[in-house]
Amino acid sequence: MGRLREYHRFLFEAGTDEAGRGCLAGPVTAAAVILPPGFTSTLLNDSKVLSAEQRFRVEMEIETFALDFGIVHIPPEKIDEVNILNASILAMHRALDKLEVAPRHILVDGNRFKPFAGYSHECIVKGDGKYMSIAAASVLAKNSRDRIMEALHDEFPMYNWRQNKGYPTEEHRAAIREYGLTKYHRKSFKIRNEQLSLEL
Repeated sequence: MGRLREYHRFLFEAGTDEAGRGCLAGPVTAAAVILPPGFTSTLLNDSKVLSAEQRFRVEMEIETFALDFGIVHIPPEKIDEVNILNASILAMHRALDKLEVAPRHILVDGNRFKPFAGYSHECIVKGDGKYMSIAAASVLAKNSRDRIMEALHDEFPMYNWRQNKGYPTEEHRAAIREYGLTKYHRKSFKIRNEQLSLEL
């Protein structure tokens, strides 16, 4: 299992994480996962350190063995309405709300969260590299969001979302300068300047 570990202050703990917070386009996506006690995986880790092939293999393990999981996308217009921090928390809340197995405790990646449905929770900075349930949520959120961006690429191929997934690469910014914004861009973000550092 490497350096990731179970937490288990209580059984039925849900790990939650988001993907796409710092993007210029597309949704912010969150997942919540409850893993069974004793779950092991030779690959599971923070989604950012896994290859696409590794994430796919881990995703199959999670979907096969998890006690429950939920995935939710918050669209750009809602991000613009409530800001990215609140949209990220909203996405995590809605992912948790999709769970049919009620968690006893919630592990949150990052340092900001709002209480959910009376459950206890704990924010863990870089938790996706520390605890299995958060890492599992990071993988599901990342994979699900990537598929959305790859589908949107077919509609607007000039932004190359298939590769950059909506993140503020120089190529993406150059395409915005040439072609303007789409309905999938977040209008409240600094599109042409350096992207703000967003800490959750």
